[in-house]
Amino acid sequence: MLMEYDYLVFIGRFEPFHNGHAAVARLALSRARKLIFLVGSADTPRSLRNPWTVAERAVMIQAALDGDAARLIIRPLRDHLYNEAHWIAGVQRAVADALRADGAPADAKVGLVGMDKDASSYYLREFPQWPLVDVQHTETLSATELRRYLFESGDLDFHGALLMLRGNVPAPVYDMLEAFRKSAPAYGQLVAEYRFIEQYRAAWKDAPYAPTFVTTDAVVVHSGHVLLVRRRSEPGKGLWALPGGFVGQQQTLLDSCLRELREETRLKIPLPVLKGSLKGQQVFDHPDRSQRGRTITHAFHFEFAAGELPPVRGGDDADKARWIPVSEALDMGPQLYEDHLHILEFFLGRG
Repeated sequence: MLMEYDYLVFIGRFEPFHNGHAAVARLALSRARKLIFLVGSADTPRSLRNPWTVAERAVMIQAALDGDAARLIIRPLRDHLYNEAHWIAGVQRAVADALRADGAPADAKVGLVGMDKDASSYYLREFPQWPLVDVQHTETLSATELRRYLFESGDLDFHGALLMLRGNVPAPVYDMLEAFRKSAPAYGQLVAEYRFIEQYRAAWKDAPYAPTFVTTDAVVVHSGHVLLVRRRSEPGKGLWALPGGFVGQQQTLLDSCLRELREETRLKIPLPVLKGSLKGQQVFDHPDRSQRGRTITHAFHFEFAAGELPPVRGGDDADKARWIPVSEALDMGPQLYEDHLHILEFFLGRG
């Protein structure tokens, strides 16, 4: 059968791959010779928003579309929360690499497939070089709702949540979710985090306005190393993070940052020296940067060019503090909390 396109590109997080995604994919496969999946949030740790690795999501896609597996090309796609141009370039680069690896001719016809359903679909208009195949909305629960049902099924007797999952994802995906729920060590940690976040939000539900939280983070660089702490508790228990926390009611942003830095790392560099080493600062305010709710952080960059690394040890909310070579820290994406990789990249390069 003659196809309208050689390749169609399908961009998404697929957390999880559900019936709506499958409907879009099947339509794309009826119009294109091959379908390129770009699986987003490839550089993030497991979280309530992104519970599965790229490899796990790739298996979901391949299992759900098993009869067409030979026509699927699956590539990871990194997030760039604070640099849209870098994200667009990442999409273009991933597609070009996929075409090259597949031996596509120079005149291959490429298009973009997706559902232009609301403001979150803006990215579909970022690629004028690729015609858009706009798919009509399909009746299915959102991935956000499905993840909620997954975490609410932590009690094995909670059948209602399981029924909602079974009815909204392809059968092979449901089997994978069941195996994940019953045997994956990560599932228990995610359920604990889900319960923590639900309690956290419940504490603020009677506020007259949705709260906006303000935090600070310290990017301390010394002799080619950056100072990180490992989180002691939810959210993000066990992940590495920049030292930081909520702003004190009677403190300036900078003073609050320095207080959190010293509490979490026991760093003994005198405050006047730290203030004198301040190299830059930036606000990071992506609406989805924190699971706790709308949280805006002010990050301060301190830099010491050379010298022996000062001793540090974990304290307060951190069970460990460690100087990590900058090159290693920039490769720790899945081990770093929230958007801290993006904050590091802003100050230290490699966007």
